[in-house]
Order: sequence, then structure tokens, then C-alpha cells
Amino acid sequence: MRSPQPLRNGGDNSCSPSHNPRFHSTVAEHKLRRFNLLILVFRLTSFSFSLASSVFMLTNTRGSDSPHWYHYDTFRFVLAANAIVALYSMFEMGASVWEISRGVTLFPEVLQIWFDFGHDQVFAYLLLSASAAGTSMARTLKEMDTCTASNAFCVQTDIAIALGYAAFLFLGFTSLLTGFRVVCFIINGSRFHL
Repeated sequence: MRSPQPLRNGGDNSCSPSHNPRFHSTVAEHKLRRFNLLILVFRLTSFSFSLASSVFMLTNTRGSDSPHWYHYDTFRFVLAANAIVALYSMFEMGASVWEISRGVTLFPEVLQIWFDFGHDQVFAYLLLSASAAGTSMARTLKEMDTCTASNAFCVQTDIAIALGYAAFLFLGFTSLLTGFRVVCFIINGSRFHL
């Protein structure tokens, strides 16, 4: 008669209760896939807006007599914040594609969950602070009549700042979804309530 206890000394422990794989229904896997695709779409949108914002700010030079973005610390901050978020979003899009195609996270699950949520929060606030600072500087330039002399500079700066706000909005949506994953992991031990 076989013992109900698992084998020891290197034996196969796959029949122990603590190592049972979680049951995933087809419907639950489709829900998880759609949830991950939604996160990927938000990350792609945030990447697009932050990249466009940094390109608009970087190319905002007219002539030698007009103002340049690099003469203002605030506009350098707007460019740097959007470029950083574009790089981060590109990395996270790769991690999302990896997770969708392979069914596993890039890092161990608990690390991936906290990494995504923590970085989404930090970079969303970075974008918000850069865009708010850029808005304040753009308003100051309009009050100093800089925009009457160089209207194209101010319009392109306003576009770059608006794109930064849009990137913040979609990164904020992503942060809500990754926050949902954190809560589900804390409650259920899984990234998604199945």
C-alpha cells in the first residue's frame, strides 16, 4: 500500500496539495487576455503621446532671433519627462507583448505586479508635474509678450504640453488597471480575479 505522503529525497512532489496548479477556465483566460490587451493599448497610446510631445519640444527652434526651448529649464524638464516616459512605455509594451504571447510575466509575478504599478505611478506624476510646470512657463511667456514676437514657438510649445497631458491621462488609466492587478494579487494571490 502506498503512503499518502509525498516522496522525499528528491522524489516527485507534484502530487502534494501545495503544488497543485491553479485551474484556469477558457473564459477566465480570455478575460485575462482582454485585460492585458487593454493595458497594452493604454501603454501604446501613452507612448505615442509622450513621444510626440518630446519630438514637438525638441524641434521647437525657429531662427536665431526667436526663443529656443533649451533656454528654459521648464521646457527642458518637459522634454526630459516625456522622453523618459516614452522609453518606459516602450519597455512596458514589450513586457505586455511578452505576457500576452507567452502567458507568463517577464519578471516573477509579484515583482512584475509591483514594478508595473510603482513605475506607472511615479512616471504619471512626473508627466503631470512637467506638464504643469510647462503650462506655467507658457503662460508667463504669453504675459511677457514673447508670443507676439514668436507665435509659432508658443503654439508648438502649447502642443507639446497638451500632448504631455494626454500621455499623463493614458498612463493614469494604465495605473488604475495595474492597481487593480495589485489589489487582486493581495486578495486572491493572482494578478486577475478569476
